[in-house]
Amino acid sequence: MVEVVEKFSFGIYLVLLLIGLWAMIGKRNLVKKVIGMTIFQAAIILFFVSIGAKDEATIPILRNYYGPDATPINPADYANPLVHVLMLTAIVVGVSTLGVALSLIQKVHGKYGTVEENEILEKST
Repeated sequence: MVEVVEKFSFGIYLVLLLIGLWAMIGKRNLVKKVIGMTIFQAAIILFFVSIGAKDEATIPILRNYYGPDATPINPADYANPLVHVLMLTAIVVGVSTLGVALSLIQKVHGKYGTVEENEILEKST
C-alpha cells in the first residue's frame, strides 16, 4: 500500500508539471504563462522535497561523537538536509523570477495596452 501512495504522489507531481508546461506553451496570455511557470516550479520543488525525505530519520546533529562515551554513527539514521536547503534556494529564486516577470508584464501592458501575445506581435510590427 505504501508503494501505491508513493507512486500516487509522483503522479500528482507529474500532472502538476504537465499543467505548468501546457500553460507555458499553450496559452497566449502572458500572465497565464507566468502562472504556468510557477506551477511548473512548484511541481519540481515538491518532487525533490519528496525524494529527499526519509522515514524515521532525524536531523544530522551529532552528539557524543567524540570522547570516551562516543556512540557509533549510522548514516541511515540521519536525513540529508542538502535537498531541502537547495529547494529553499529554488523557492527564493522562483519568487524573484515571478516578481521580475510580473513587472515586465506590467511594462508590456503599459506600452502595448494588452498582455495577449498575438496582439503584442501585431502591434509591434
